[in-house]
Formats: sequence, structure tokens, C-alpha cells
Amino acid sequence: MKDITSAFGTLYNPVKAFVVYQKHSAEKSIYVEAYDMDKNGCPINAHPLSLKESTQLASALDTSDELTRKFLKPSGLLPKNVLHLNPEHNGSAIWYTPSQKVSLFFVESLGITKGEAFVPPLLWKASKNTLYIYAIDTEMQINEQTPLYHAPFFNLYADGRVCMGTVSVTIKSDCHLEEFISLWEQYFFNSYFSHLIGNKSPVKGNIIQLWQKLVGSGKSFPRKSLLKNGLTIKNIIS
Repeated sequence: MKDITSAFGTLYNPVKAFVVYQKHSAEKSIYVEAYDMDKNGCPINAHPLSLKESTQLASALDTSDELTRKFLKPSGLLPKNVLHLNPEHNGSAIWYTPSQKVSLFFVESLGITKGEAFVPPLLWKASKNTLYIYAIDTEMQINEQTPLYHAPFFNLYADGRVCMGTVSVTIKSDCHLEEFISLWEQYFFNSYFSHLIGNKSPVKGNIIQLWQKLVGSGKSFPRKSLLKNGLTIKNIIS
């Protein structure tokens, strides 16, 4: 037998356990009993929760809550390209990026040379572990009624959700908004495009031929090739 515990990452050992008892009466009073843990992880030394233990527990819980409150919090003024923030549950943000030149990577089987190309204005919606991306046909006067288009990329589901494949997405619980946005854009553009999901082109015409013409050409992305998906920004706000 080979000991592989060293490859597990950070190891947390149990050191304390708590049992909460509640009195079956009108006032519903409670009593907390604390246990120490032995080297095998078994509870020992049952005793009433002490003031010191209570203070340590409160401090630990407050730290966890503080990390949650920092998630998606801007480090300064709210970035102008952020359209919506939802701090509830896992939290999510919606933002847009203008038409820009980016580096794109493709698997060899697609027959598209990796390199720089212009992409259309994009609308992004992301939580800690999920990314949706859409194209838009404007960079001015964006509002809830702005129509959305299929993003002209591979590895996308029909609803705009991105298949990240083998990309390891790590978003910390205390990730500030600016870092959150930067990380998702890096995850998306630094991954390799590999296939169409559903074998349906998200653009008018052949998407492979489109990127073969655009990569390295310096030409603006032809917005006339975009396909509407029937949604507006209002439809994806939640």
C-alpha cells in the first residue's frame, strides 16, 4: 500500500465538536455541550461550552461571514462596464466588453491558426463556477431591452453557457469584483476552442471559415454575421 495523503492538499483535523440541546418548553432555551477530539477524531471530554470556546467560535464564524461579504465587492468605484450585481447565494455579475482584439486558441483539428483577431462587443454573466457569454450589436445605450446574439465561438451551449472542458476554475470566496471579471475573461480567452455543441453554427454561414478569415487579418468582426437568440438583457437578470 502506498501512502498518498501528502497529495491531498491542505489537511484539516477535527479538534472540537458541539452538541446543541433545546429545552421542550415555551421559552425554547438551549444548552451547548463541547467535546474535545482525540488523535483518532473521536469526541472525548464532554463539558459545558466555556466562555473562551464561545468567543473562539464566534470569531471563526464572523471571519467566514466577512469573506462572504467581500465577494463581488468592488475595490473602488463600480466599473462602468458592470450592468448588474446579484450578491445572493453564489453571487453573479453581468458586464460587457467592447469590440476588441484578443488572442484566440483553437485545437489543431479545426484547421484555424491561433492568433489575434477582433471579437464583437460581448455580454458576460458569471457566478463562481458558471459562465454565460453573448454577443451584442452595440456599445452605446445598453439597457434591459438590448437584444442578445449568440456569441460567435465554439464550446457554447445554445443558452450561452460556456463549456469550460478541462479548465480548472478557481474563484475565491473573497474575490473582489474587478478580479472576478478579469479571471473569467482570462479563463475564457486562454482556453482552447475545440468543437460546436449540437453541431449548429452560432453565426450566419460557416464559423470555421469565419475565424480562418479573421485571425491575423486585423479586420473588424462582421456584426452582420451574428444571429439573434431571442433574448434581451432583461431575460438573463436574476
